[in-house]
Amino acid sequence: QGQLVESGGGSVQAGGNLRLSCADSEYIGRCMGWFRQAPGKEREGVASIYLPTSRTTYADSVRGRFTISRDSFEKTLYLQMEDLRIDDSAMYYCAAGDSPWCGLRRSEYNTWGQGTQVTVSS
Repeated sequence: QGQLVESGGGSVQAGGNLRLSCADSEYIGRCMGWFRQAPGKEREGVASIYLPTSRTTYADSVRGRFTISRDSFEKTLYLQMEDLRIDDSAMYYCAAGDSPWCGLRRSEYNTWGQGTQVTVSS
């Protein structure tokens, strides 16, 4: 089973941009996604991509601001985040699985990274 390693988190002011990266190794499945978890809240799905077709899914809260993509040659998953808001602050996790539906449910993923922190301030 492959491993996932996130990077790119940090602190930014509201309205700013960040790009998260997730490097994978070996076969990780047909579906990859980004989740986030804020203190005291449940982990929620942010975006997913079904690798065979590049079909993407977004949570309503980030649609139009976040873009998920994957560079298959570099074996790296990205999350471009724009117009960040204070409530986007959370630990962001990269995940992978083999679900053909490739949605935003945690149960569809069986490999997780350690997370990277994103903090948005006013």
